[in-house]
Amino acid sequence: SSCEHKTNFKKSKEVCLSYIQDAMLQKQWKRAAEFLTFYIESLEKDFSTEYMGPSEIIWRIGTEILCHHSHSSMKEFNSFIEQMKTLGVKRYLKVCLEHAFHLLCNGLIDEAYQNLSLAESWRFGEQTAIQDKEMKLIQAYRGLLDYYNWSKQKTILLEHGQDGFEDLSVEQEMHSCFRKAAVNLKEIIKIPGVWDLFVKCYVDLLEFYGDHNEARQVLNEYAYNSKFPANPNAHVYLYQFLKRHGESKKSLVSVLKILHDIVPSHELMIDFNTMLQKSKKRKKRRLGLEVIFAALDYAGWKENVKAWSCLARQVKQIVISEKHLDWIKQEWNSRKDWWPAFHFSRYLAKRNWQENESLSYEKALVAGILLGKDCRYFKYVSHQGCKAQVKRFRILKKFVHKHNPVYLRISG
Repeated sequence: SSCEHKTNFKKSKEVCLSYIQDAMLQKQWKRAAEFLTFYIESLEKDFSTEYMGPSEIIWRIGTEILCHHSHSSMKEFNSFIEQMKTLGVKRYLKVCLEHAFHLLCNGLIDEAYQNLSLAESWRFGEQTAIQDKEMKLIQAYRGLLDYYNWSKQKTILLEHGQDGFEDLSVEQEMHSCFRKAAVNLKEIIKIPGVWDLFVKCYVDLLEFYGDHNEARQVLNEYAYNSKFPANPNAHVYLYQFLKRHGESKKSLVSVLKILHDIVPSHELMIDFNTMLQKSKKRKKRRLGLEVIFAALDYAGWKENVKAWSCLARQVKQIVISEKHLDWIKQEWNSRKDWWPAFHFSRYLAKRNWQENESLSYEKALVAGILLGKDCRYFKYVSHQGCKAQVKRFRILKKFVHKHNPVYLRISG
């Protein structure tokens, strides 16, 4: 019966798809291709009137298999993609975009550009308006390739100077690429979203032609417009731009403060801490201590010599002056239960000493202040340093022993 046929077809389709999935997960691309062939054939033989919507499944799975299959060629991939473009107008632009990505991954830049240009000229009644966002993506990626060509022409021009007819033609080509890239890149970054690469390229174009005000406006909009998702990179790009153009430390600190709130483990926290420590304002120096403590809460910073050096220097200054010991105490109270095992175990003391003497020195100073002269990390490193007759470790040992009462005050 018709009902029984539909039930059996649905079951067989689901089983076949599960076999394809299993083969793909095990990277058995030949086996996956065979099952996909069976799946397509079964769809062709199906006489039920129910719409099964298989085209996107075939496109997604087929693309993945052809990207990894050992006997797949670019010719076969192109042929498959062209067939996929005809399966449904709703997915036409998405397929075109994926085709361009695949061509780019294989170094076929001119072919990718040509495909994006053809897709940009595509029109299909109301679907054109419905797929407005996909069309903007097509235009944006074509803008990226225009930027790439602009960058190549710029390199040629800078390497060979600006003499002669040939250089004039290069300069004209370069300006042509600039105009086309700028138009498309400017459009895409107006839409709320994460457009890091597009923003960087557009700002590079603007900076090269001296339009610094426009570049600053673009970066400010990208970082501070509430319609855009929170994005650490937006603040990084703004900071780098301001730094390149010699902006005031106040502006730089303002940007890095927001970055710290979003990603306290970001690598720029070293720069942030350094700027704060140089400030004459007590509030900023206090924030600097908070910033470096927060960064060292993360495993990726455990062996960062610069970070430990920043913390050691500030802690040492506070201990010597005996001012603001409460700053250290406040930071340490929330960490004293887990930092000793996380940073200052005997195992880490041995490893750090063997691998990086400078790291072990900075950490030993911090450990001696925070945990006292009986701390296992400090005792091991200072003993090894003195045994190796390294002068600074003898000085370190004396310093920690002299200021051991500070540990008692910090620990409460």
